[in-house]
Parts: sequence; C-alpha cells; structure tokens
Amino acid sequence: MSHESAAPRTYSYLGPAGTFTEAALAQVDEARGQVWKPVSNVAQALADVQSGESHGAMIAIENTVEGGVSSAQDALANTPGLRIVGEYLVPVAFVVVGPRGSSLADVTGIAAHPVAYAQCLDWLGEFIPGHSLVVAGSNVASAIGVLDGSLPAHAAIAAPGVVDHYDVEVLAENIGDNPDAVTRFVLVTRTVAPPERTGADKTSLIVELPREAPGGLVDLLEQFATRGINLSLIQSRPIGDRLGRYRFVIDADGHIEDERMADALMGLKRFSPHVMYLGSYPRADRVTVAHGDRYTDASFADARDWLRGLLSGIDD
Repeated sequence: MSHESAAPRTYSYLGPAGTFTEAALAQVDEARGQVWKPVSNVAQALADVQSGESHGAMIAIENTVEGGVSSAQDALANTPGLRIVGEYLVPVAFVVVGPRGSSLADVTGIAAHPVAYAQCLDWLGEFIPGHSLVVAGSNVASAIGVLDGSLPAHAAIAAPGVVDHYDVEVLAENIGDNPDAVTRFVLVTRTVAPPERTGADKTSLIVELPREAPGGLVDLLEQFATRGINLSLIQSRPIGDRLGRYRFVIDADGHIEDERMADALMGLKRFSPHVMYLGSYPRADRVTVAHGDRYTDASFADARDWLRGLLSGIDD
C-alpha cells in the first residue's frame, strides 16, 4: 500500500535570504526541510499565518539595545487568532558593505534598517561623521538597494551573512556598539494549545487599562506582584483611537498551567476590558523560573482546600 508524503509546511519570515530572521528560523527543528517564504514586513508574515497560507511566522520581538520591536508588537495586537509557540535568540553583529571597489572614505549616505542603525550609532559617529541615513526594509534589502541603485546610498549596514548571497565589498566589520547584542525572535502559529510547561517558560500578553485614572498601571502590575510573578518586559504602545490611550505588551515568567499564572490571568480578565493572550512557551535560555514557597502550585491548592473546608463547615 502506497503512502503519500505530507505536504511541506510553509514558514514566513522577514526576507530576503541572509537576514537575522532567517538565522532564527534555522534554529527551528520542525522548519528544516520545509518551505521558507521571505516577506517584506512583519504584518505580512502574520497575515500569512492568519490566512493559513503559512504554518508559522518568525518575527523579531525584542533586542538588547532598543527593547521591544514596536512594529511587531503592534502587528500582534492587530492580528487576532495567533499564538507564540517558541522563542529564539540570535547574536547580532553588523558589517558595512558596498559595491566592489568601494572605499569607506567615499561613504556619505548609508542604507540601513532602523533597528540595525540604532545599534551602530557610536561607530557611525566616529568613522562616518555627517552621514545621512537611507531607510531600508531589512538588513539585506539595504545591501541590495545599494548594489542595484534603488537606494540613494553609497554603502549599507547588513548582517555578516550577506556576503554568502551577494557580491559585495566588506568595508568594516563588527561595527555594533554592543558586542553582546542579541535579538529575540518568536515563532507564531494560529491558535493552538500551549506547549507543555517545562519549568523554564514565559507567557506573553497584551493588556489594556480599564480607564484613564491615577493608579491604573499599579493595579495592573499588582495582578502579577501579589502572585510572585516577575515581568521580563513591559512596554506601552498607543492603541491609536485617541491620545492618551495605551495598551501594555507584557512578558511574564511562567506558564499558563502554573497556578500562580492562571490566577493572575483570571485577575487580569476581571480587571481589564481587553486581555490578549499571546501564548506560553519555553524560554530560549532554558533558565528555570524561580519563585518563593508562597507561590508554588501546592500552596494555591492548599489555599483552595482550606476555603472549601470553611464553606463546608470544617474547622480550620
């Protein structure tokens, strides 16, 4: 009896080939040997997943220099029906490249993705003072634009992998201001049950405040603090309907199956008019989440049993 092989899965990522996002996708075991689809922006990658055209999308969500990537956060907030199922870390290094025969002394305009540009400001100020920035859609698009003349720049900031795909002259290496810079990527799929908890997990959320009033943010944060949950990221983003209205993008240490996290999520649901659960997934660094004895699953179960006993007339 013959068996038809399963159709290959498609994964969307910010392209073209040679970007840091492609390097992150290369870390995903289940994506190896599948179809990788380069797209021009994060919103398109997520739309591919939402429509079912792609099984997953790899997007940059945070970096050590600029913090949360606002375009990715806004795209997630405006694209329902998605889940983050994993995170991946990619060390970030940059080179300056130009057409063959280029010289760094001739560079006045430099093409770069804004996030990459922000991570090289000190070097640029020292070695190319007075330069002008030409914005590119990705680290590879900057090099392509310089090579084909579509961007009015003499050189480009790019990932080192660009030399494997394009005939460029490397004018400078390791130009990043922070040699320990890392970008965090997340793999996004359509809504699925969260991966099993590992003890080294993270939960991502987007939460709106119920009203514009003093202490609103404190009330939100107390949902986590009173349950012993550490927040590794909290960032405000404008909702966009009027001035002064913000949503908060949150990464919390723990898994939705942890009693303390489940209790916090229920508290948020009672508190906020809109809570978007983005997913619980293993931390890329696999560091076990530490918490005090008051916040173990057993302590929550013991408290519930105590309350049930009181309700049933059992002496405490």
